Amino acid sequence: MDKENSLKIYWKLFLTNLILSSCTFGGGFVIITMMKRKFVEELHWIEENEMLDMTAIAQSSPGSLAINMAIIIGYRVKKILGAFVSVLGTVIPPLVIISAIALIYNWFKTNTQIALLLQVMRAGVAAVIFDVVISLAYNIFKTKNVIWISIMFITFILSFFFNVGAIIIIIACAIIGLLVMIFSNR
Repeated sequence: MDKENSLKIYWKLFLTNLILSSCTFGGGFVIITMMKRKFVEELHWIEENEMLDMTAIAQSSPGSLAINMAIIIGYRVKKILGAFVSVLGTVIPPLVIISAIALIYNWFKTNTQIALLLQVMRAGVAAVIFDVVISLAYNIFKTKNVIWISIMFITFILSFFFNVGAIIIIIACAIIGLLVMIFSNR
């Protein structure tokens, strides 16, 4: 019975990531919103704060955000095999889509209807990314922690107005986080 339940969880991990990856266009931030809805709100496999931590780790790690999230969520749910199953489900749709596009690339790049479709999709992607930003900011404000709220505004200003690179901001935030952790345990 336990083995059957375990197989159902692996299948659910694979199928969920396959569907999410198939239906999300626009990069990692789009899939994060959908993963949050599925794994936090619907399946209740992960807590919301844990999802925020996973997002920070996935974004700070090299590679695709969607794949990094699939690894972390899969590992959290079912360890190494869960991570593998999640990644497999996440990788198959873009692999198939990009392979198909590669076959018809010359037609694809000159087709005005496809260009229009992609332009419209960008607007939708922008809206979903905006939703992610608002959701993450809301969760920071919910903490009522002046340090985290200040860091959020400062990093936005550094990135948007002064073009400070993401890696510098991530490293600085990691150092600040370590310092806060060290000094709060005293």
